[in-house]
Amino acid sequence: MNNRLILRALGIMLCCLAVAMLPSLAFSIVDASRDTLAFLLSIIVTAVAGFALILIKPGTMQVGYKEGFLVATSGWLLLSTFGALPFYLSGILTHPVDAFFESASGFTTTGASLIANIEGLSRGILFWRSLIHWLGGMGIIVLTLALMPSINVAGFRMFKAEVPGPTKSKVLPKVAQTARELYKVYLLFSLGEFILLKVAGMSWFDAMIHTLGTMGTGGSSSKNASIGYFDSLSIELIIIFFMILCGINFSLHYSVMKGNRLAYFKDPETKVYLGIIAVAVMLVSINLVNDLDYGIDQAARLALFQVASVITSTGFTTTDFYQWPDFSRFLLVVLMFVGACSGSTGAGIKVIRLLIVLRALSNQMSRLIHPQAVIPVRLGNSVIPQEVVQTVQNFFALFIVCIGIAVTALLALGIDLSTAFMAVITTISCLGTVSPATMFADMPQVAKLILTFCMFIGRLELFTILVVLNLKFWR
Repeated sequence: MNNRLILRALGIMLCCLAVAMLPSLAFSIVDASRDTLAFLLSIIVTAVAGFALILIKPGTMQVGYKEGFLVATSGWLLLSTFGALPFYLSGILTHPVDAFFESASGFTTTGASLIANIEGLSRGILFWRSLIHWLGGMGIIVLTLALMPSINVAGFRMFKAEVPGPTKSKVLPKVAQTARELYKVYLLFSLGEFILLKVAGMSWFDAMIHTLGTMGTGGSSSKNASIGYFDSLSIELIIIFFMILCGINFSLHYSVMKGNRLAYFKDPETKVYLGIIAVAVMLVSINLVNDLDYGIDQAARLALFQVASVITSTGFTTTDFYQWPDFSRFLLVVLMFVGACSGSTGAGIKVIRLLIVLRALSNQMSRLIHPQAVIPVRLGNSVIPQEVVQTVQNFFALFIVCIGIAVTALLALGIDLSTAFMAVITTISCLGTVSPATMFADMPQVAKLILTFCMFIGRLELFTILVVLNLKFWR
């Protein structure tokens, strides 16, 4: 195993993280905040650790899949650990496990928080909470590859270990070029949303915070009431548009920007994803009108925002949907599982996996009727390799098993069934923002570590982390 290259890659990530802390330090200095020293110390510790690892010279830049999996897993773990320093050193979260939970929740774009009074935080901490969403949304490995072009063959293996979805494709021949182009799209969308939110009436700081939360689909807000605080249709529509946009494969966005305007309409996953949103909004709207006597306009507005927020795993809210009828709440839980498209910043199982499994089930039914028939799994004009189909089926089975094990572990710690189930579902689906902070804050520290692990396997989609924990990986 190329340990030297792994350590050097981790060092570059830490240096990037130290640089990313500088804007938060600037906010703290301008506001004369007590968090200034916390950010200064965090930057120094992170930078020193990063430079120490960068000084390690690898003998070769070629690595295998083991190194790719290890960089992805250890990278997220390491950055979440160092990213916890501002929360811990500032005294906002006084237990190291709490700070680690908060940081991991940010980087994995889960958004589950232990902080109840968001509006009581300094601008430096508020910005840090949202920035780590933004960094985690597109992916830490993708950013590292954009800044480390010397990794060529190795890069795609790291890319595959991190990017969500059963299939990964490069938009350009070299993975470093792919990473840079994807980040350009990400930056362009971020700038566009920021400008629109500012024009719609947000302050420049609130516009920046909610842009970072939207683009990373993490959902951290500067307000306790989230987007509901603003009570603005224009703001909601802007955020809805960008949430849905970020739930689409970023390779398609790049393709459209390069002139292929029909890319969205030719992609089966995108069409089904948009169709699911449309149907879910219609069903929830009808349910709200019938059961809560909402007007059609109000019901459609609330339904559209919450459906878009949940299916993309963003977690912004405009109302307390826990008070909605059981049907609507159940439908939102289903959308948590489904998630957005592969290659997006959204989480969940991913629409393409759902499509593959449904097509595979349909083919199985056909083979029962025609045993000799050879029926491949197709998506659009593409034939899905049997290896991919098998991997997706294994993913579904493993997903259920992980949920069962995590819920059982929480029950053993004395947590009631409904709380344990909801906590696991929201963390493994990377949608913790929709849960109240008190649900996590009142849990034992061991439970928080279990849920943090759920966030990691949810963000890195099970196999990347679990394969590293397999003893065969180290032989």
